[in-house]
Amino acid sequence: MGGASPADDARRILEALDRVILGQAAATREALVCLLARGHVLLEGVPGTAKTLLVRTLALALDVKFQRIQFTPDLMPADITGVTLLTGAREFTFRPGPIFADLVLADEINRAPAKTQAALLEAMQERTVTVDGVGHPLSATFTVFATQNPVEFEGTYPLPEAELDRFTAKVLVGYPDAMREQGILERTVQGFEADRPATYGVSQVTDAAGLERLRAAVEAVRVASQITAYITAVVRATRDAASLTLGASPRAGVALLKAARAAALLDGRDYVIPDDVKQLAPGVLRHRVSVAPELELEGVTPDAALKAILDKTEVPTA
Repeated sequence: MGGASPADDARRILEALDRVILGQAAATREALVCLLARGHVLLEGVPGTAKTLLVRTLALALDVKFQRIQFTPDLMPADITGVTLLTGAREFTFRPGPIFADLVLADEINRAPAKTQAALLEAMQERTVTVDGVGHPLSATFTVFATQNPVEFEGTYPLPEAELDRFTAKVLVGYPDAMREQGILERTVQGFEADRPATYGVSQVTDAAGLERLRAAVEAVRVASQITAYITAVVRATRDAASLTLGASPRAGVALLKAARAAALLDGRDYVIPDDVKQLAPGVLRHRVSVAPELELEGVTPDAALKAILDKTEVPTA
């Protein structure tokens, strides 16, 4: 794409997202950070807040394959992974399921039963799908964007802690402000349709190989030992906090480190600063901790508990 720096390419992807998804700047940035950090994303928001649009737009900007899977109570693992078919005399052919794409939107993931969620989990973890004992590798770009409703809708299966821990971040997608909400309507008047990607006006920024170069650049971002010490202190503090009954795992610290590197690259830096960690900590940790039940009844949220922890943790100075 003509000599642009990785930071420039990353910013152009973000600009493409922000032109299409109005009023969700924090969510689009966090989602892109996760993608650059080779992580999977949990998107939480009520229906109609542009979660599908976000992933579709990313796929257009990267020119990669997008696939949406609607999770339902009767969805079976084979409906996601694919099946082995007998095609002739003793001849078996694997017919790949919808998970064989680059950006996969697992819509309303908490509506599917545990064994179907587990099939997705294996794919996320191993980047391979095993059917009838045979492993089928997924693309290098493969990333899951799972959506769930924030309120306890009927007929949902809560995601187990082990599965939640596989998501780099839980990104909250709220309602846009009044000005941007009107902007959505104005744009619709001009012919924009969410179900017609041709109306988005998104031009390709890079491709799958370009995304791999961006990810390699993220992995080259420097992290000083006072930053790793800061991440360790934040993660360990979640385990000692009286407000939390479940603290974050060591995997959470690794996710926070990788995300901080991606955020640094987006800001055009080749080194991580404490602010990268501080800004991303809520998104990376909120789904990995549990608030004590008596505090939950009083309305204490994971974000509020995490803010108190971050405020108390000493920030390294340069």
